[in-house]
Amino acid sequence: MSTAPRLLATSDLHVTYQQNRQFVDAIRPHSPDDWLIVAGDVAEKFDDVEWALGVLRGRFAKVVWSPGNHELWTTKDDPAQARGEVRYKQLVELCRGIDVLTPEDEYAVFEGAGGPVAVAPLFTLYDYTFRPAGTIDKASALAVAQEAGVICTDEYFLHPDPYPSREAWCAARIEESERRLRAVDSSLRTVLINHWPLVRDPTFVLRYPEFALWCGTERTADWHLRFRAAVMVYGHLHIPRTIRKDGVRFDEVSLGYPREWQPRGWTAAPLLDVLREGDAR
Repeated sequence: MSTAPRLLATSDLHVTYQQNRQFVDAIRPHSPDDWLIVAGDVAEKFDDVEWALGVLRGRFAKVVWSPGNHELWTTKDDPAQARGEVRYKQLVELCRGIDVLTPEDEYAVFEGAGGPVAVAPLFTLYDYTFRPAGTIDKASALAVAQEAGVICTDEYFLHPDPYPSREAWCAARIEESERRLRAVDSSLRTVLINHWPLVRDPTFVLRYPEFALWCGTERTADWHLRFRAAVMVYGHLHIPRTIRKDGVRFDEVSLGYPREWQPRGWTAAPLLDVLREGDAR
C-alpha cells in the first residue's frame, strides 16, 4: 500500500453546530504529510473559523482554504463587524496567521500521490446567471425565486462593499482569478477549489432549482478545460457526490448540517481523496 502523502478535501463544516464541531475535532490525516482542502463555509464567526482551521492545520502538513458565503456574512452576534471585501481580507490575514493557504497566496504544488498538481484555491462568488428557465435578467430571476419562497440568506448578510453589487464583486474576482491561473506553469495540471461549483451542472439536482441563482457564474464554465483541471473541488450545495464534465471530475465534498448528514449514517466527517488512484488523466 502506498504511503505517499494524500491530497484530501472537505467543506461546509459549519462548526456552529456542536455535532459538526465534534466531527472536526476528531479529524485526523492518514499521514502527517497529508494536505487538506477546506472549500468554504467553516463558520460565520471569526473565532469559530480560526478554531476549526487552527485545529486542522495542527494535524495536516498543509491546509488550503477557499471562502464560502457563510464566512463572508456579517451577523449581529459576531464581534468582527467588517463587511464585504474588508471582511474577506481580514479572513485572509487570519488564515495567514495560522499558516493556512488562501486564494491570495501563491498556489502550492502538491507532489504526493497523484501529483504533481498546482493546488489553486479560488474565490469567485456568483452573479445571478444561473437563472431559472424563462427569466432574462437578475430582476426577473429574483422575482421567480421569491414567488417560490427561495431567497438565500446572502441577500441579508453578505455585503459586497465597496462594490455596488455582488455581481460586480464577482466580476472583479473572476478577473483576478483568471490572471493568477494563467500564470500557472503550463506543464502542471491543477486542482481547482471553489466554494461555488464552476459549472452549473451540479445544481440540476437541487430540490429548489431557483436556489441555483446563488450558486455560481456562467463565466467560469470552461475553466476546467482552460486551466488543465485534474479535479474541481467544491461545496455549497450540501449534496456530496461526484460528476464528470468533459472528462473532468467535479467533487462536492460538503459535510453540511446535522439534519442532512445524520440520515446518511455518518459517524465522522468524510474526507475525500482528491487524486485517488486510477483517476489521473
